[in-house]
Amino acid sequence: MTQTTALTLIDKLTLARDASRPLGLASTTEKDAGLEAIARAIQDHTADILVANELDLANGRDNGLSTGLIDRLTLNPARLEGLSAAVREIIALPDPVGGVVRGHTLPNGLQLSQVRVPFGVIGAIYEARPNVTIDIAALALKSGNATVLRGGTAAEQTNRVLVALIQDALDSVGLPRDAVQTIDEFGREGATQLMGARGYVDVLIPRGSQNLIDTVVRESKVPVIETGAGIVHVFLDATAETDMAVDIVVNAKVQRPSVCNAAETLLVHRDAAERLVPPVVAALRAQQVILHGDEAAESLVGELIPITPEDYAIEHLALEMNLRIVDDLDEALAHIRRYSTKHTEVIVTSDYRQAERFLAEIDAAVVMVNASTRFTDGGEFGFGAEVGISTQKLHARGPMGLAELTSTKWLVRGSGQVRG
Repeated sequence: MTQTTALTLIDKLTLARDASRPLGLASTTEKDAGLEAIARAIQDHTADILVANELDLANGRDNGLSTGLIDRLTLNPARLEGLSAAVREIIALPDPVGGVVRGHTLPNGLQLSQVRVPFGVIGAIYEARPNVTIDIAALALKSGNATVLRGGTAAEQTNRVLVALIQDALDSVGLPRDAVQTIDEFGREGATQLMGARGYVDVLIPRGSQNLIDTVVRESKVPVIETGAGIVHVFLDATAETDMAVDIVVNAKVQRPSVCNAAETLLVHRDAAERLVPPVVAALRAQQVILHGDEAAESLVGELIPITPEDYAIEHLALEMNLRIVDDLDEALAHIRRYSTKHTEVIVTSDYRQAERFLAEIDAAVVMVNASTRFTDGGEFGFGAEVGISTQKLHARGPMGLAELTSTKWLVRGSGQVRG
């Protein structure tokens, strides 16, 4: 891997901005060649990546990093193979750049078309998630954007190796290596400067804890696409099928509890509580899930950790879950409106009218009927990977793939028209 000369943060921002221009004009074939080179580099240098990752993991354990963050930080051969495969999936996706959003011809003969164009330079601030380094760099490349990455101290060794591999891969196919930069070495001050880098960075995407996201939204002078924490609910309606309810709840909580689309609170319709709560709780306990519950739930399954209103606002990111019995759909909707982070919400029901009402009334990026919350994911949605899951309502909402990393511009073709 090529060693880079020490650069200032402004140097790196300038290099990324300059590289964004030729990258934005690169053909689909050229960008796909870069993606294939990245996918191969991950496979060919798995050992190098894992050595660096083990250094980060050792530091994380020594510094008391939470179980959830350790899980997100951890890379292994299977996860790296998955990242390589995800990069190749992006190759197979249509290139959004140049796509026509709409167009028409005016009565005076002017031809108007609105087309997708790259943002230019995308900044990202995230923590303990080296997979995000690959996901963002790959999606940005396909959409013609340069990237400046602040991946956090916890993953600094891993990200340094990954970015070097990506830069060498781009260079090997004639694309600008400077299109991907890491500023981890500048620490928190680097993140602060990135938030103020108007003129260098066109959009900033934070991924991580609610505190990190809130800080970026509050302090950034660069436009922000806000991703959100996942206080995610599953509501078991009175008509929910027992086996389906058990399968969905266990998968939503247990399959990977440290991520933002894992369920945190289970709401159960009182009319079905006696039927549904015991088997669901038994299945969760079999997976070592710690349960916080109200008195109504405790009367059905035995001792639970007493729940407080504050518990409902916690994103556990671990094998821990809240349980509440509600009188009806109205009470479930009221609870979700109060505590939801507008990420993903699920109803399990056999009642079409209840399902459609839930879909219509819940205000979230993703609303589901009879499916696990774990499907809120760019890869699962067919995007190859994702930059994040946007919980805002401007520009992008939900898993962000290639199209969400583009803006638009109007092209006007005339034949000498002047305005009277």
